[in-house]
Amino acid sequence: MASGALADVIRHKLGDLSPAERKVARVLLANYPSAGFETVAVLAERAGVSAPTVIRFVNRLGYRGFPDFQTALREELDERNASPLSLYESADRARTDGAAGGDAFLLGQAGRLFSSAVAQTLTELPSHDLEHAVSLLADGKRRITLAGGRFTHLLAQYLGLHLMQLRGDIRLLPAGDVERTAVLGALTRRDVLIVFDYRRYEQDKVTMAQLALEQGAKVILFTDRWLSPVSTHAEVVLPSLVTTPSPYDSFVPTLAVVETVVAGVVAALGDDAPARLRHTEEIARRIGLQ
Repeated sequence: MASGALADVIRHKLGDLSPAERKVARVLLANYPSAGFETVAVLAERAGVSAPTVIRFVNRLGYRGFPDFQTALREELDERNASPLSLYESADRARTDGAAGGDAFLLGQAGRLFSSAVAQTLTELPSHDLEHAVSLLADGKRRITLAGGRFTHLLAQYLGLHLMQLRGDIRLLPAGDVERTAVLGALTRRDVLIVFDYRRYEQDKVTMAQLALEQGAKVILFTDRWLSPVSTHAEVVLPSLVTTPSPYDSFVPTLAVVETVVAGVVAALGDDAPARLRHTEEIARRIGLQ
């Protein structure tokens, strides 16, 4: 089995499934993860297929039967809902080893974890999603709005600042209620909403993505390997690992994905990118920022 969320694994398998099995997959993806806890009979009825088709589908994913599939889904939900406190309590042994080994142990552990997580994230990143994200962000006719969460607003701001130097019509979702409502209410088919949402997912991000989709906008989601519920409404999903030696999820792999997207946008813009950079640097010089 792949290390990603079951929803991500199912998406990658869509091309290998039979037409009937794809019906099961789409029902699961449309109502993930709740649909996975239905009975075989109910899931088969909702997909308009037979019960044996559901069994063949989970077998195709690598499970011996439907109970094994549901067990894996429960384990995934436990990971998705993990808080810094629960991660802290489950890492007592690692902290004990780290204290015994000193700084050298911590540096070695961090080096292994971060380098492995970045490499695996970039290896498993869906190439078609990356290409589509770059295409949307390099399209000068589209307006880009970025939204983050408690910690991930920093990532949204980081990506937004880079994009502002490369092209126009970039904005961060305002914090104020009136301003935020106005921006979300004005989304149209020319808009792209970029959402950063990681485990202990925030319900307002799901609502934002749903509103964007209803108004014709595209949604790009940066998330972890368990996939935010926003993925149901997203045109592009860019997952990353969050492995870290501390009780807090790491955004080091996410930052690598962000940097990769920026590099892709620069390449897609061609000569427009340095022209825009020269213009912004000249403005900065004239107002005394350089």
